[in-house]
Amino acid sequence: MFSIFLRSLVFNVLFYVVIVFLALVAIPTLFMPVHALLTVVRWWSNATLFLMRTICNIKAEFRGVEKIPKGPLVIASKHQSFWETFTIAAMVDRPIFILKRQLIYIPVFGQLLTKAGVIAIDRSAGGKVLVDMTRRARAAVQSGCQLVIFPEGTRRAAGAPAKYKTGVSHLYSACDVPCLPVAVNSGLFWPRRTFMRYPGTVVMEFLDPVPPGLPKDEFIARVRTEIEEATGRIVEAGRREQEQLLGSAPGYMPSGD
Repeated sequence: MFSIFLRSLVFNVLFYVVIVFLALVAIPTLFMPVHALLTVVRWWSNATLFLMRTICNIKAEFRGVEKIPKGPLVIASKHQSFWETFTIAAMVDRPIFILKRQLIYIPVFGQLLTKAGVIAIDRSAGGKVLVDMTRRARAAVQSGCQLVIFPEGTRRAAGAPAKYKTGVSHLYSACDVPCLPVAVNSGLFWPRRTFMRYPGTVVMEFLDPVPPGLPKDEFIARVRTEIEEATGRIVEAGRREQEQLLGSAPGYMPSGD
């Protein structure tokens, strides 16, 4: 396990060095079209995947990429780690994320998020949040963007019980566009609340798009079932791979806090 600890330490140092460097590179994009900033985001994603592969022996596999529709879209993704955030951002043409407002107050990073058009919400504002979020999301989608939302609202450990919120169904209904469900097993390899990175194959699987127009209850039931079934399948496969790679390592405990 010491080797994994050391690799994780090196990865995290380089990961944040890359973030700082590319944030500085991205500053001029504040005065350019948003596609210039998205190009830097793709550099960040590619650099991170390279570091994961070469330092931590974490390979990445993307399934169902051909299922990503063109044009306006709601993307509903399972959220187990930070990994899927920058990965999705690099895989669609014009991503718009919904995130907590505190992030936009981070120097430089916050200005770049604002330039990217994120929908920052104040979770303490109660019912007003949903109204404002829906209005801004509808406007973003109508302009041709792909709205990215994590239906559980926060990261959940791999294998943890699902806790879907109603916000995704409101957005789906209000935007009247297809919804693309996404499953991941990233929590096994890039767990939340720790700097440890474990070797294996992190998988992002794009599922069949859900057509617009379904009743809210039917929609949320369908999206939850499809995401959770696919996530369960790829998490189980990831666990088996981890056990083969690390099962005999002293101090190793499978992820899933």
